[in-house]
Amino acid sequence: MDSVNEPAEGLVVGVDSGGSGLRVALAEAAGGTVLDTLTSREPVRTGPGGISAAHFLEQVLPAVRALRERAATGAAEAATGRPVLAVAVGAAGMATLGDELRAELPGAFAEAWGVRRLVLAADAVTAYAGALGQRPGAVVAGGTGMIALGTDLASWRRADGWGHLLGDCGSGAWIGRAGLEAAMRAHDGRRGGSAGLLARAEKLFGPAAGLPGALYPRTDRPAVLASFAPEVGACAAAGDPVAADVLARAAAHIADAAEAVCPAGPGALVALTGGLFRMGDPLLVPLRAALAERIPHARTVAPAGDPLAGAVGLASALATGTLRLPDDPSLLALFDGGAA
Repeated sequence: MDSVNEPAEGLVVGVDSGGSGLRVALAEAAGGTVLDTLTSREPVRTGPGGISAAHFLEQVLPAVRALRERAATGAAEAATGRPVLAVAVGAAGMATLGDELRAELPGAFAEAWGVRRLVLAADAVTAYAGALGQRPGAVVAGGTGMIALGTDLASWRRADGWGHLLGDCGSGAWIGRAGLEAAMRAHDGRRGGSAGLLARAEKLFGPAAGLPGALYPRTDRPAVLASFAPEVGACAAAGDPVAADVLARAAAHIADAAEAVCPAGPGALVALTGGLFRMGDPLLVPLRAALAERIPHARTVAPAGDPLAGAVGLASALATGTLRLPDDPSLLALFDGGAA
């Protein structure tokens, strides 16, 4: 898509939509300085057509209107009269459930704001943009699930993110499940069990024999499993060798995913983002070692920002004609929303 540098007085909108709600930011087009943000704790609903465009717009359009009005009374005077030049939306499930958003948002935003440009991205892409900006490398997003995304600025590569039954190897759900398996082994007297993990499991969930009945009927099993991951980390930090082995295996899986997507050659960067890595040294020490072994040419760096910062950065780059990240039909789709 052709890009033309836009006047600095324009605005951009960034949206980060996920399982815990959505966040909306209003920012300067030039430089991406955020003027204000709003947060909704209501996740966007999904239906037969995937992510509901109607419910998304019900939340985003009033939020942007409120942000522009608030900015007009603050430091950014006359924000209500300044054009929105670009919008970037990062949404969990965009790759597989985003057809309705891709079909309806370009027209809706053009009608609402006369927006010039729009990018609709998977949340992994906005996590990448927030963490590394527009540099080549790889980002591992770890929480309940786990996905790795990498680019050489020509194309994207994805690894894992296939859910707790088919993948998400090394994720919070994976660690929690492995820790609970070790607890059940200790309960049975089998090799590979951990009395420490058994004690923590029973404190959290009740008697071990009742755990299958408490877990299997749950529709939120990945989250329940992931809730035990911090216990595995604490047990490993206390010196439990079984828990430490679980985290070493998780680190190997995470490094495998990073290796699969990281571009070859010197200069690539790797960033780790998401709540999983707040576990600290019990996971990070073996993970750094595994990354150094598998991708020695890459340098691990701290993420510069979060997915909302990534969405704002994408919108700013799109508005000013400096977007370098590659487009992709499911991961990062670009639209021309018409002239402002």
